[in-house]
Amino acid sequence: MATSPTDPTHKEIPPAVDPDILVEQPEEVPAVAGLLGRAVDKISSVFALGFLVAMAVLIFEIVMRHVFNSPTLWAHETTTFLSAVGFVFGGLYCASRNRHIRVVIIYDIAGPKLRRALDICISIICALASGFFTWAAWLMVKRAAIKPDGSIHLETTGSAFNAPYPGMLKIFLMAILIVLTVQFIVLTINYARGKHDNVQTKSGA
Repeated sequence: MATSPTDPTHKEIPPAVDPDILVEQPEEVPAVAGLLGRAVDKISSVFALGFLVAMAVLIFEIVMRHVFNSPTLWAHETTTFLSAVGFVFGGLYCASRNRHIRVVIIYDIAGPKLRRALDICISIICALASGFFTWAAWLMVKRAAIKPDGSIHLETTGSAFNAPYPGMLKIFLMAILIVLTVQFIVLTINYARGKHDNVQTKSGA
């Protein structure tokens, strides 16, 4: 049957979209995270790529061991190091997204003013805790990277490969904890200024 002039043609009818197959868009960095949070988000893909590299190294090791009967000395330690780096950075990434673990029994029933006060207190406590952990990490770095005579020598794995991964990982951990402390300070300042935990689009502290 022919369509009337007022009826939409077949091409004009929008296709039905199944909400179950819609692709969820990634969340933006919240405004309270500020410029530092956006910077952390920008470099996060590099550390996510590390997990893919670790997987590729493991596949390479399996092929070399079981196909060519020539196992490597570096594959296991390298994948462990890459995975550890990714997990350490993951803590900072969660903080920059303001998605770190918290107990929300009181938070969920609180009003806007009490929630703001709780956000400030939580951020201050997290900043203090991160600062103490940074000091503890520095004590580890001194033992893992600095000899008693003051020269630099990174702690190694002590295996046949003997890579300096332990020393490198402890230095990386300390660096991440420093940035994590600053991130919680930024969150504290922005919550105190009354900035809402919404999506950052243009500017922030």
